Amino acid sequence: MTAARFGLVTGSGKGLGRAIALTLAELVSGVAVHYREDRSAAEATAGMIRAKGKKSAVLRADLTKEHEAEGLVARVERKFGRLDILVNNVGPLLVKPWADLGAADWEKIFRANLIGPFVCLKAAMPGMRKRGWGRIINIGYSRAEQLAAFPTITAYAAAKTGLLILTRTAAVSEAGSGVTVNMVSPGLMEGGIMPKAHGLPAAAVGTFADVAGAVRYLVSEEARAVTGTNLVVAGTWKM
Repeated sequence: MTAARFGLVTGSGKGLGRAIALTLAELVSGVAVHYREDRSAAEATAGMIRAKGKKSAVLRADLTKEHEAEGLVARVERKFGRLDILVNNVGPLLVKPWADLGAADWEKIFRANLIGPFVCLKAAMPGMRKRGWGRIINIGYSRAEQLAAFPTITAYAAAKTGLLILTRTAAVSEAGSGVTVNMVSPGLMEGGIMPKAHGLPAAAVGTFADVAGAVRYLVSEEARAVTGTNLVVAGTWKM
């Protein structure tokens, strides 16, 4: 991959976002680290990227607000002169019985998991299209294609299914432009949200590195013909 490309990973101060940002740093000249609340964690990620000899920038934005999401992309383009790879990683989970959900719960989850990624994607697309190359990766949920009952994560599951529809719609619209749009959908992750004594076999649980590896493939030249796909990284969980 050319050394003139730059990436942005939303929610990359720690956890999965950090793992993805550090993986991208091995491929490009720089990666912007986004955070909403924990600046110190974001600075730590940026320091790790710079230790690899790559550029980084630490940028705050509340991606549930449209103007801040658009502004984040604009700031990355001003900082680096371009944005070639966007990873929409932010996607908080709300565990709550569906009958107890209020309209505010639905709005909060949809804004974070669907509307925020939509705004960032839409803002990043013109520059990518103009240069004839771009990679957009949306982080989903391993059961996003299962239209089933999700009694404790109803809003989250609905938002991630919507994100998959957005992913495929954008992919089709960009056919032939050099821009690919894909989803990587983790299942249960070691270090993520799960009971400490989950009792699951190793084959059913993934790692942040596994997900970052899937992202690495989708941004590579080897995946130039892969678009609109949902790459599930979940071992055998819920298979």
